[in-house]
Amino acid sequence: MRTKLILLICLLTSINVMAQRKKKAEPAEPAPVKDEIIYHIFQRSFYDSNGDKHGDLEGIRLKLDYLQDLGVTAILLTPLYDSPFYHNYFANDFKKIDPWYGTMQSYLNLVKDVHSRGMKIYLDMETQYVTEDHIWWTDGVDNLKSKYADYILYQDSAHSKPSTIIFNLEGLKGYDGTYRKITTVNLNSPKVLEYNYQLFKYWMDPNGDGKFDDGVDGFRLDHMMDNLDGKAALPHLFSTFWNPLLDRLRKVNPAISIVAEQANWGSFGEDYLTKGGVDRVFGFRLAFAIRSYDKKQITSAADSTLALVKDGKQQVVFIENHDMPRFAYGVKGNLAKLKIAAALNLLLGGVPSIYYGQELGMSGTNAKLGATDANDIPNREAFEWYKSNEGKGMATWYKEKGPWKDQFNDKKPNDGISLEEERNKPNSLWNFYHEMIVLRRLNPVLINGTYKTLSNNNDVVYSFQRTQGNTKFVIAINLSLQSQDVSIQMDAQGGTRLTQVRSYANPTIYDNTISLNIPPGAVEVWQLQ
Repeated sequence: MRTKLILLICLLTSINVMAQRKKKAEPAEPAPVKDEIIYHIFQRSFYDSNGDKHGDLEGIRLKLDYLQDLGVTAILLTPLYDSPFYHNYFANDFKKIDPWYGTMQSYLNLVKDVHSRGMKIYLDMETQYVTEDHIWWTDGVDNLKSKYADYILYQDSAHSKPSTIIFNLEGLKGYDGTYRKITTVNLNSPKVLEYNYQLFKYWMDPNGDGKFDDGVDGFRLDHMMDNLDGKAALPHLFSTFWNPLLDRLRKVNPAISIVAEQANWGSFGEDYLTKGGVDRVFGFRLAFAIRSYDKKQITSAADSTLALVKDGKQQVVFIENHDMPRFAYGVKGNLAKLKIAAALNLLLGGVPSIYYGQELGMSGTNAKLGATDANDIPNREAFEWYKSNEGKGMATWYKEKGPWKDQFNDKKPNDGISLEEERNKPNSLWNFYHEMIVLRRLNPVLINGTYKTLSNNNDVVYSFQRTQGNTKFVIAINLSLQSQDVSIQMDAQGGTRLTQVRSYANPTIYDNTISLNIPPGAVEVWQLQ
């Protein structure tokens, strides 16, 4: 019996050793691809969780499954703070969340859920202006002894006349007809700099425990300028305000990411990256070029926007945002053109950003209602969840009150533009966005690879290469709605064989030239070996 027991122990030990050897020999699971695709949400119009027609923080949390199904990995929110204006720029109180959006607990619940899914959250900040209801105004105007005496700019020594804002405006009429005065914050004041530091730091780490699981992963700096609105009183803000602020924030959390909205949309934004202290800028020039469908404009913008970014800096590549007419409006909802733009948005490089509803082809353009913030509402209407344009969660707040309430939302039921209609339709725009995002995830070169324009002999075919190490992908996009013959010139050391990654054509390769007939609006992707 003792002999049998010894033999049994030896056998089990041998089996265990063999199993361990086999386990060690198995290849490790590949690390997940770290892609970042931002979903830009105008939260008042996204999803209403409590039936008051206003999108809210809990509504976003309830739809995180949807966002992950689409494939986005980060969300960018417009400002949360209390304001008399529906877009929440121009604050009454920077430390108070707009009650329509929920409470601080609603915010914390959202952030923790976002982080538990491996996603990121960014917050839009605009602290350069305040309304007449802000304490800096109510306590500071006509009160030279106020502790907020130097928090805002004045046009007189008695502090009785607050300064104007952009375009020399003294105030603004809200969509509901309410007019409020607005003034410019004195960014020269050390007290204002300290206030901003404490405010930003709070959103980074609300409970102050140094873990950042309850805070934002970065900020969008709205209307950032070195010389705010050209005011003589506010020069050189990059060196006197923004860099000191951002340097201190990075000491709190070195991983924080800062993106600037350059005030001059026509600029590349290089000075923001080299002098402004930010990590990212928005690729406005590239966005406008994509909207043109002009190969020369796209090539020029891509070469400057993508090829010149260095030292770990990044461009956020987008085709829509909350301040621009919807992309679909410009192309009259043409599905082929919407797919071309989607491919450029997601395959060129940089950090892609998708504006809520862009993936559905939602349309809209600025209204002409005079000096009111209502003009932008058509670009910020309710996300279309249902084919009937009605149902639980529809955030149609702009139809509830105000002199222009009947002029918004001309969306038609059963028009094919809704999540309900598009999600299960294979050829839909939504599924094309999903396909492009999956294509990125499966091919990291489309995420991290360098960009280079490839010349060709056709004025309406745009071609480029993405390279990461020894991996080279060639992408050709037919910007027209007719088939095109094209010859694409590769690098001298390009390769001799093409592997189709996503292709409907039959290209040939000879003497560093790829030749093919490319179908209308086609997006062709090959690996070059």
